[in-house]
Amino acid sequence: MPARLILNADDFGLTPGVNRAIGELHSAGVLTSATLMANGAAFEDAVTIARTHPTLGIGCHIVLTDGIPVSPPETIPSLIGADRKSFRPSLLDFLQALFRGRIREEDVAREALAQIQKLQRAGIEITHLDTHKHTHLFPTITRPLLNVAESTSIHAIRNPFEPNWSLSLDHGSSTRRLAVKLIGRLRPRFEATLHLHQGRIHTTDGTVAISATGQLDAATLAEVLRALPPTGTYELCCHPGYNDRDLDAVTTRLRAHRDIEREALLSEIPRILTQPNAPQLIHYGSLSTSG
Repeated sequence: MPARLILNADDFGLTPGVNRAIGELHSAGVLTSATLMANGAAFEDAVTIARTHPTLGIGCHIVLTDGIPVSPPETIPSLIGADRKSFRPSLLDFLQALFRGRIREEDVAREALAQIQKLQRAGIEITHLDTHKHTHLFPTITRPLLNVAESTSIHAIRNPFEPNWSLSLDHGSSTRRLAVKLIGRLRPRFEATLHLHQGRIHTTDGTVAISATGQLDAATLAEVLRALPPTGTYELCCHPGYNDRDLDAVTTRLRAHRDIEREALLSEIPRILTQPNAPQLIHYGSLSTSG
């Protein structure tokens, strides 16, 4: 059996332009999955697009940094920034609090549940969980997310670690590659969690192109796809969209590159699918099947 590949777009619900790109790419057969932000400014628009594309797998993109929580801020105090209304404004602030032991797992669980339930109330059947900025790389975040996933009948979670074969392609800046490699030391702890070890929650063999985030153009995507192993299940993490006025109004470092990623998917995914032993495109809802 050939490798299985999940083509997942993060940030569904961020802007109407991001949502439109995700719908168009799925209709073109070059995107199989997207993760929806419960606190995204264009949440309702994303729900409408999800309903009109029933074969698009929809995950919940759990946001714990940079944004407004779904829960009342006073109920999740360890996740809230200095303004006492919103999350900490940067990943660095979040990580400093995490490493100092200031983030409580019960707050993570409460906010994750609130975000999941918002999607479920909107009629979304959630295929999996992942996190904004990959914060579930860390056990303090992984543990409560797995517990909440199981309690809400969500059967899959992103493996936030990039496999060695993808890292060896040397995409992205040297600083980002080094950070991804160092964080990779946490992978054994992630895979040893009982939920994953016992098969109660499913995941992939890794997520590719994390180190290439912000540089995933057509040439880079083609190289990643050519290097894909002949077997195994992987996720390609991407951030396609339209760089428009709505995007100017939100906080994101990915702007012009969302257009580049959209165009790369349209050009390179059809090309790889014509090759011998092409990967089988799936979404996270397929992980419970053998392969």
